[in-house]
Amino acid sequence: MNKKFYITTPIYYVNDKPHIGHACTTIVADIIARYHKLLDDDVFFLTGTDEHGAKVAQEAAKAGLVPQDFVDKVSRTFEEIWPKLGIKTDFFIRTTNPEHKKIVQEVIRKIYKKGDIYKARYEGFYCVGCEKFITETDLVDGKCPFHPNQEPQKQSEENYFFKLSKYARPLIKAIEDPKDKNHYQISPPGKKEEILSRLKSGVEDISISRANVSWGIPVPWDPTQTIYVWFDALPNYYSALKITGKENFWPADLHLVGKEILWFHAVIWEAILLSAGISLPKEVFAHSFYMIDGKKMSKSLGNVIEPEELIKKFGVDGTRYLIASSFPYENDSDVGWEKFTEKYNADLANGLGNLVARIAKLAEQTNIKYKILNIKITDKKFKDFHQSLEKNQFNEALTFVWNRISNADRYIDINKPWSLKGEKLNQVLEYLILEILEIAVLLEPFLPETAEKIQKQFAGPKIKSEKPLFPRLR
Repeated sequence: MNKKFYITTPIYYVNDKPHIGHACTTIVADIIARYHKLLDDDVFFLTGTDEHGAKVAQEAAKAGLVPQDFVDKVSRTFEEIWPKLGIKTDFFIRTTNPEHKKIVQEVIRKIYKKGDIYKARYEGFYCVGCEKFITETDLVDGKCPFHPNQEPQKQSEENYFFKLSKYARPLIKAIEDPKDKNHYQISPPGKKEEILSRLKSGVEDISISRANVSWGIPVPWDPTQTIYVWFDALPNYYSALKITGKENFWPADLHLVGKEILWFHAVIWEAILLSAGISLPKEVFAHSFYMIDGKKMSKSLGNVIEPEELIKKFGVDGTRYLIASSFPYENDSDVGWEKFTEKYNADLANGLGNLVARIAKLAEQTNIKYKILNIKITDKKFKDFHQSLEKNQFNEALTFVWNRISNADRYIDINKPWSLKGEKLNQVLEYLILEILEIAVLLEPFLPETAEKIQKQFAGPKIKSEKPLFPRLR
């Protein structure tokens, strides 16, 4: 039997259309999904949209739409952009899906029956931008660090609370002890330490309902309260499998998220699962952010980069390469139009594209006959490449491939095949053709269209020059 592999992105909040940050998480999730398919794993890849909460209701009102029409419109922009980026998902979950609502209510009922939910008054701050309750210690200069242009709202209302504090110690053990039956990994290492430090410094119970938010899922035993948007959103990873009849894929192998939502995914979600008696995910990986030319991306600065713009300038595979090679692994990554154009020209036009053109031209001129070997991505010679991908170090995996591209260029310059004849020329060309076909196999998860073009071009028996894979940009 093939090994099962279940990967998820966050479900994206529908207060606005997709930008480069959303594209980053979803493209690298697609790369991981494609990689596991090449390993012959049975893969399930989930993405979707988070559609409830006060912020959505506010944005819908601004747009002059009822919330359902508003979320239908914005959710469509997410669902439609992913295929344009070569992303192939297995299911697109929406939290307005009636089946999801039923499953969320089932989960919250289990937790309520266990005695882990109680009613109390919430007094404190709420950030509408994050759709989350925040403490004074979370504030920076009196504002939410992620939404410094918004005043946090003072809240005082009766809500239902979840006993998160009860699960702090079991979660610490589950994170630290690989032998614990609930063990799960938080990556990269710095994020694991951050979560453990926060858990050990004390955890308070959290409000899981709102009294005056009509746009959401009602609390099943008290319809005057609406389930808090985050408590409604997190079970999507579980509900999607029940909706599609793929429960055998649970638990998730990898939740891929941005760093601002790590606490929800690495603590609150696991506590919900422990309380509900559902097994925990195996790994939560939180990446950092993109900075645009040294500044935080924001609509007010006008520096938001949208996926459609990237595709228009760099093409599908060009966009995928630029995103993966600048992936904000542990630290924020500084990108921008000028940096992207330089990298595209250096790595794709002058690097990969030029190498393919050089080898194809030499092979075309010599009428070489060669034996095509069955190249497998699982070959041990690619060990460093595999190790990088297993750690979600996409830039390192691509560096491994680009080193091979540089070595192949150097091999051509040293051996000067244009000056050779006969058997010696054939040997040099056979080596280069094998090299380019191995590079194409390694690039399949990253640049699927390009890998296929290279494989078709070098499938023989006659190799011909083609138009450049990546035309140089100005």
